[in-house]
Amino acid sequence: MLRFTNIFTSKLPADPFNINIPRQVQSAAFSLVRPKGMTNPKLIIFSDEIAENLGLSKDFCETQHFVEIMSGNKLADGSNPYAMAYAGHQFGNWAGQLGDGRAINLGELSVKSGIQTLQLKGAGPTPYSRTADGLAVLRSSVREFLCSEAMFHLGVPTTRALSLALTGEEVLRDMLYNGNAQYEKGAVVCRVAPSFIRFGSFEFFAWRQDTENLKKLADFTMEHYFSHLDGHEQKYLKFFEEVATKTCEMIIHWQRVGFVHGVMNTDNMSIHGLTIDYGPYGWMDNYDPDWTPNTTDLPGKRYRFGNQPVIAQWNLLKLANALYPIILDENALKDIIENFQTTYKNGHLSMMMQKLGLKASQPTDEALISELSKTMKDTQSDMTIFFRLLSDINSKMTPVEAFGVISKSLYSDLNDEEPKIVWHRWFLKYLDRLKDETISNEERKIDMDKVNPKYVLRNYIAQIAIEAADKGDYGVTHELYQLLKNPYDEQPQYQHWFEKRPDWAIKKVGCSMLSCSS
Repeated sequence: MLRFTNIFTSKLPADPFNINIPRQVQSAAFSLVRPKGMTNPKLIIFSDEIAENLGLSKDFCETQHFVEIMSGNKLADGSNPYAMAYAGHQFGNWAGQLGDGRAINLGELSVKSGIQTLQLKGAGPTPYSRTADGLAVLRSSVREFLCSEAMFHLGVPTTRALSLALTGEEVLRDMLYNGNAQYEKGAVVCRVAPSFIRFGSFEFFAWRQDTENLKKLADFTMEHYFSHLDGHEQKYLKFFEEVATKTCEMIIHWQRVGFVHGVMNTDNMSIHGLTIDYGPYGWMDNYDPDWTPNTTDLPGKRYRFGNQPVIAQWNLLKLANALYPIILDENALKDIIENFQTTYKNGHLSMMMQKLGLKASQPTDEALISELSKTMKDTQSDMTIFFRLLSDINSKMTPVEAFGVISKSLYSDLNDEEPKIVWHRWFLKYLDRLKDETISNEERKIDMDKVNPKYVLRNYIAQIAIEAADKGDYGVTHELYQLLKNPYDEQPQYQHWFEKRPDWAIKKVGCSMLSCSS
């Protein structure tokens, strides 16, 4: 059974007005709000792992009572639902008040792993909904549920997903913001994280020049999630430093698996260093550092793959500005932000060495990695497939043999001699480099396969699941959920998902074209 506590709402300032209409909220970290209630909720899938972590039995998760709670129709014991207030920078511009426009927090559970907050996405409007309806559609909800769990099993810091349910509602959405709005099936995802506090939560109070509540939020955050900093002479500065470290680690993992978030606004950045708010995300098919899955981001490609570390540092600068009134040490904050670049560079190099199966660092390694990036882009190499196949190469091979191993990862024409020439040039260096390694080819393959996944949630794969679900067939969703639990394993029964993006997906909406609409 579910029995919530209300740590957030009991410790932080509440919106004094209990009116659920879009409005500006002053001097409050949240507004109390009830979920809308849905006409005919039905469970599509739940995470057995998350349920177990939360102390929920499988039998309970299969009851209609569970579905009613997970769709917002009923409140569990102790639940005091609320929407959080926050602000933020969106696409580099200050956006003012934002807040949980379609997310409603049910409360916290105290479990073995610590505090876990449950949040319904798509459960109805809140005072922060602005002109929106507070609902979510099936396509984006399938993507969020599957991606949350896929990222966790890839080893990427992330929020999790407990359940995905149909609501019985029809929701009007303009998917590409081009004037072609259509009704879609509504759905609700229950998201799980220690908290959903964001960079924008602190920006909200700093923007209002509300230092008192800014400090309250920081103290609350450290008391419950960074308690080891209590009593530290510079605890607020140390808090910021840890957020920067966790953020850097998260970005390195994104780059490792080829993940592009698509909308790295400051309100979409977790202070826990977790990937949060799965909207127009995507995994790279053909390697391209300039790729973004978000059509809204196309003019400047601000959130493109290769720019994610830069944006993370920029977002941390905005968080530093927000925390400055309670830290009052500009130079110390500046040092942490500047150190981010060095920390990322060193971490990224170490990560790439692991992907290449290299142990002892050599002065030529950075050049080898840089040349690899250019070669992969020029030959349109599938990032996931290339690195997975790379572990099958051994130091005794010739460049021609090595090219034969990775050739199935290329989208470029194999009858063209140019890809063969550029790969031959790179493999001469890589194979020579492998000869300096002391571990066996077999050991190197084991190590490489631990960091280079075989299966990721490509956009075309997610779209197949969405189209099936839209017809009432949830088999693909369930199959992918099981597949993505073990992304580094061979899983021969799922070999058909280890394929390059098919031609039909190149320009298909939902595969190549995504927006923030959900």
